[in-house]
Amino acid sequence: MTDTDNAISVRGLTKSYGDHAVLNGVDLDVARGSVFALLGSNGTGKTTLVKILATVLSADTGTATVNGHDLGRQARSVRQAISLTGQFAAVDEILTGRENLVLIARLRHQQDPGMVADNLLARFGLTDAGARRVGTYSGGMRRRLDIAMSLIGDPPIVFLDEPTTGLDPQARIDVWNSVRELADSGTTVLLTTQYLDEAEHLADRIAILHEGRIIVDGTLADLKRLLPPAEVEYIEKQPTLEDVFLAVVGDDDLRRSA
Repeated sequence: MTDTDNAISVRGLTKSYGDHAVLNGVDLDVARGSVFALLGSNGTGKTTLVKILATVLSADTGTATVNGHDLGRQARSVRQAISLTGQFAAVDEILTGRENLVLIARLRHQQDPGMVADNLLARFGLTDAGARRVGTYSGGMRRRLDIAMSLIGDPPIVFLDEPTTGLDPQARIDVWNSVRELADSGTTVLLTTQYLDEAEHLADRIAILHEGRIIVDGTLADLKRLLPPAEVEYIEKQPTLEDVFLAVVGDDDLRRSA
């Protein structure tokens, strides 16, 4: 795969805070139009890496290109090609959902902010809630609105930094559906998470960040081949607690996607 096939290419990226090395020579490639999941425990440097790629932080050493733009020399072009959704929804709780979207559309100089807002409300299943103040929204609704706001201007690359942290099972599924929408539209998504099932459900490719380095990078099938062949055992499958929760609350969306 050539650099032109990659939305993001990183080579030898390092970042330290004093004597503490957070990133210690990170190498990775993210193909255009794919969902790339970056796994790692808390404190392994996932957010630091995303902030560097989003030009919020500067790396100590190493190189990176984002949408074909050099991170060090073309930071403004990088910012025009990306959108960043952090760990906590960056929405104004006093405004309505529609007003949040219209505000960002105006700031990004969209020709018809109202139409942009209405289209995104429909796309993310928030039309009925569009006239309500965001302070009345559930956690999942706020996160979906946050992701919708990040898509204004159609950025080709979206960074989602632990988008389901703190959400309940139903809200997590709502966000997963939103990520699938992004992938289906051709948007490149770099997703950081500490939830293994999230990466398994969403990612085309998965990398594990550990002690400042990418130690594994591949498809889910590639990663599974790292383990010894499984022994076949016949057991009665018991429902998980999440299965019970979703069955009780009646998750129609999950059943349709299953």
